[in-house]
Amino acid sequence: MNKIIAATLLSVLFITQVQGQKKDLNFSQSWGRELSVTNNINQYTGWVDARHYLEKDITNDKIYSVDVKTGERVLYKPAPKSDVVVFVKENDIYIRYGSSEAKKLTDSPHIAEENPTLSPDGSYIAFTRSSDLYSLKIADGSETRYTSDGTDVIYNGWASWVYYEEILGRVTEYKAFWWSPDSKKIAFMRFDDTNVPMFPIYGSTGQHGYVEKTRYPKAGDPNPEVKLGIVQVEGSAVVWADFNPKVDQYFGAPYWSFDSKSIMVQWMNRDQTNLKFYSVNPLDGAKVEFYDEKQDSWINLDHAERITYLADNKHYILKSDRTGWAHYYLYTLDGKLLNPITTGDWQVSSLEYIDERKKVIYFTARKENSATIDLYRIDYNGKNLSRLTFGEYTHEVKMSPDGKYFITSYSNVTTPNKVALVDNKGRIVKELADSKSPNFDQYNIGKTSYFTIKSDDGQFDLPVIVTYPVNFDVDKQYPVIMSIYGGPDAGSVRNTWKGTKNQYWAKEGVIQITCDHRSSGHFGKQGVALMHRNLGNWEMVDYITVAKWLKAKPWVANDKLLITGHSYGGYMTCLALTKGADYFDFGIAGAPVTSWDLYDSHYTERWMDTPKDNPEGYKNGSILSYVDQYKGVLRIMHGDMDDNVHMQNTIQLVDALTDRDVPFELMIYPGSRHGFDRSKSAYDFKERVRFYYQYLLEKPLPEDFK
Repeated sequence: MNKIIAATLLSVLFITQVQGQKKDLNFSQSWGRELSVTNNINQYTGWVDARHYLEKDITNDKIYSVDVKTGERVLYKPAPKSDVVVFVKENDIYIRYGSSEAKKLTDSPHIAEENPTLSPDGSYIAFTRSSDLYSLKIADGSETRYTSDGTDVIYNGWASWVYYEEILGRVTEYKAFWWSPDSKKIAFMRFDDTNVPMFPIYGSTGQHGYVEKTRYPKAGDPNPEVKLGIVQVEGSAVVWADFNPKVDQYFGAPYWSFDSKSIMVQWMNRDQTNLKFYSVNPLDGAKVEFYDEKQDSWINLDHAERITYLADNKHYILKSDRTGWAHYYLYTLDGKLLNPITTGDWQVSSLEYIDERKKVIYFTARKENSATIDLYRIDYNGKNLSRLTFGEYTHEVKMSPDGKYFITSYSNVTTPNKVALVDNKGRIVKELADSKSPNFDQYNIGKTSYFTIKSDDGQFDLPVIVTYPVNFDVDKQYPVIMSIYGGPDAGSVRNTWKGTKNQYWAKEGVIQITCDHRSSGHFGKQGVALMHRNLGNWEMVDYITVAKWLKAKPWVANDKLLITGHSYGGYMTCLALTKGADYFDFGIAGAPVTSWDLYDSHYTERWMDTPKDNPEGYKNGSILSYVDQYKGVLRIMHGDMDDNVHMQNTIQLVDALTDRDVPFELMIYPGSRHGFDRSKSAYDFKERVRFYYQYLLEKPLPEDFK
C-alpha cells in the first residue's frame, strides 16, 4: 500500500513540474459554465429495436435512429400511439399522442387526480382521487370506481409516507397500484394510518402560518396497517389477499406473473429479518408460500429486481445477499432452488438482459474492483462467466432488445466520459463519442487519484479518491475538504470522471478527498452487517483512520481538516465534530439526523432494531451523547419543512450546543424540504464557499462569488 501511495505522489510531483507551462482554468471553466477540458457530446438514450439505437444530437436537439451495421442516421419518428403521455394539469388528467394536442379526459378541477397510469394495452388509465382508486376507459371516457372508503387516514392505491419514502420509493410519487400484464386487473395497497402518530410540519408563510399533518412513524411507533387488494378493470368487488392486516408486517412491491394469473407478494416481519414470497390468486386472494429467507441482521425489502420471472412460466431469477454478497439464483416457480448463477466475494448490481433460448444472463457487477461497474454474461448453470466491458472504468450500459449489442458510457477519475457501441462478445463495434477536449493537455489541472487506505485493524482496504492542488508541492501544507455520505451500503467512492468543479478548489490550494467506510457496500453485505444495532460506530472509526492518515502527511495542514455531508452525511459530520473532534477541525452539516429515535421506523429499525430492544445502540449512535466533546466550528443547515429528516433533529442539537455555550453556525431555510429549492441552494452554495475561505484559506471571499 505504501508503494502505491508513494507512486501516486511521484506522479503528482512529475505533473507539477510541467503544470507551470500550462494555463489555469478560469472561474467559469472551473464551475462548468464554459467548456475547457471537456466538450458536450451527443446523448445515447436507448434503443428503437434490435438494430437501431437512439442518438440525441446536441447541435439541433433532435433525436435520430441509427443503424448499428451501416451507421445510417435518420430522424426518429415514434410509431403511432407508442409515443403516448398521460399527465395531470390543473388537477385533471390529459392524454397526448406524439406531437398531437393533449386531450382532457376528466373534469374535476377542485379534486386532484393523482398518478395516472396507462394500462399495458393502452385502453385504460388507472389513478387515485381523494384516496380512492379509479380507472378511466379512454375510448368513451367512462370511469370505474373501485374503492369508496378513502379518508385522511385511509388510502387506496396511495402510499402511506413511510412506504413512499422507504419501501416503494420516492420515484413512485406515492403510487401504490400495479396493472396486470393483460390489462384486465389492478393490484393495489390499502393503508390505514389511524394509529400512526402525526408529526406537525409548520409552514411560516402568511399571517398565521399553517400546519402540514404527516402520519410519520418514528422508530418504535405503530406502523400503518396494510392490505393488498385486486380488482377487475371492468368493475368488481375487491379481492383481498389472505393476510391479516393487524400483524406487524411490511409488504414490498408485488410482481405480476407473465400470464396475469398470479401475483407475487413480498412479505416481511417488523424486525426485517424474515422475507417470504407468496403467490396470490387474484380471483380469491388465496396465497401459497414459495420462498422463505432469514438473516440474523436484516434483509432489504428491495424496490425492484428482487425477482425476475422468466417467459417460460417455469422459473424465476432471485437476487439475494444471504451469503454476504449479492448474487443471482435460479428457482422453479414453486420455490425450488436449482442452482446459484453467480458466486464469489463480489456484488452483482443489475440484470440487463436474459437470453432464455441460450440460457444466458447479462448483468452488471462490481467484480474487478468495488469502485467500478462492468457488464458480464454467464450461463444459467453458473458456468462460462465472461466480462464484456473493458479497461479500469465504470460502465453504464444499455443493451439492445435482442441482447446482441450494448452501448456503454464509461469513464474513470482520469478519463472523461466516452461512449462506445459493443457487441455481446465484448468487441468494440464503434467508438461513438469522446468528451475529452482536444485542448485537454493545455490546461493546468490538479491530479485526481483513486487508491485505498488500510483500516486501523488491518481488515479492510478503505477506498478513497483524492484531488491534489494544482502545482502540488510536498513542502507546503494544504487544507483538506473531506466529502462523505456514510449511510449503510451507500458508498460515495466511484471511479468515474468528476468534472471540473473540484478543479476550482485544486487551484485555490485545497486537497479534496472522498472516502468510504467498511460498511458502505464495497465489502458486501458481510461488511454492511457490521453496522447492525451500531449506527455511528464503524463509520466514525474508519473516517478517523482516514483523518489520521491525512494528518500524518507533511503536506496536510494539521488544523484545517473540514468534513461535510448532507442527511446521513450531515449526521456523520456532526458526529465528527463531537465524538471525533480530536481529528476533525471544521464541519458543514446539511439536514442531519441527530438521534435515531427521531427518524422513521422502517429505515431506522432495519439497522438498529427498536429503541426498546436496543437502548444502548440508540444512545451510542446519538450525537446528543457526545455534545460535551464538541470543538472546532460546525455549520448546520436545515429546511424548516423537511418531511424526511425533521428539523426537530437540528433543534435538539442546537439546544444542547447553546446550553454548553459553544460557537457554531446555523442556517434555517424557510419552506425548504430535505433538499433546498433553487434560490436557497444558490445562497447555501455561496455560504459554503464563504466558510471555506474564512476557515480553510483564511482570506476574503473573491469578487466572483459576491
